[in-house]
Amino acid sequence: MRKKYTPYLLLLPQIILLIIFAIGLINGITQSFGVIPTFGLREPTLNYYKEVLISKYMLNSILFSLYIAGTSSIFAVIIGTLICMIIVINKKTIKIYERLVQIPIVVPHVVVAIFILNIFSKSGLLARILSALDLISSQEQFINLVYDKYGIGIILAYLWKEIPFIIYFAISIMANINDSLGEAAINLGASKWETFRKVTLPLCKNTILSGFLIIFVFALGAYEIPQLLGPTLPKALPVLSYIQYIHPNLQNRPYAMALNGIIILISLISALLYYKLIKNNISALKDKNR
Repeated sequence: MRKKYTPYLLLLPQIILLIIFAIGLINGITQSFGVIPTFGLREPTLNYYKEVLISKYMLNSILFSLYIAGTSSIFAVIIGTLICMIIVINKKTIKIYERLVQIPIVVPHVVVAIFILNIFSKSGLLARILSALDLISSQEQFINLVYDKYGIGIILAYLWKEIPFIIYFAISIMANINDSLGEAAINLGASKWETFRKVTLPLCKNTILSGFLIIFVFALGAYEIPQLLGPTLPKALPVLSYIQYIHPNLQNRPYAMALNGIIILISLISALLYYKLIKNNISALKDKNR
């Protein structure tokens, strides 16, 4: 009897957390449709979503968040894949690099934001070095990389975390493919670059796209770095959502939930794409084993 119920008891904490999460999610979605009986709002409506999408201020925040998440994710995938290519082609020891890339991954985002401020702000280390070398007349002439409208500081902070993640996510698979099918292609006369481009990379495509979707969704919904490094206007979507949530006028609460609803919708679409990619990978492996 004890053995029979032990697995369920071990799963109980996770089940409780899942239930709490589901209740919070349902409550948030309900509030995004304007149903908050405590505030006297009882009629469901799409007006809050419409106003969010019509409002230039809020629409700019949505576009800014998509731009930040998309740009940082694309650059992370490109740079991370190139680094993987160099490591794999040159037959480096994969385990060493897997350990090295874990270091920036485990560093908290708040610490990364402080690091970016201390290095790339106008009063940061880089500006001081350039000023000391007389490459710029004063620190004020240093290019604005933090709190700028293009979100360069935010993108730099995300790249610090996302490039190692892509490397860690893809390098083992790339190495395995390159060691098996890649060697066969080289034996048939292909160069290392041709082998990587025509054999290894196409077979890793779904894995790389999966990594892209993961970091894209994370960057879209992250709050800390946009809050610490972002411009006054436009605000990133999670930052704007928080501002609306703590607004003195409690009638603004549905706007915050509508903004969160947009993040959830984009995340769900990304999750469906991720599921499809994983399913295709599993099907490809089954076909290969046959």
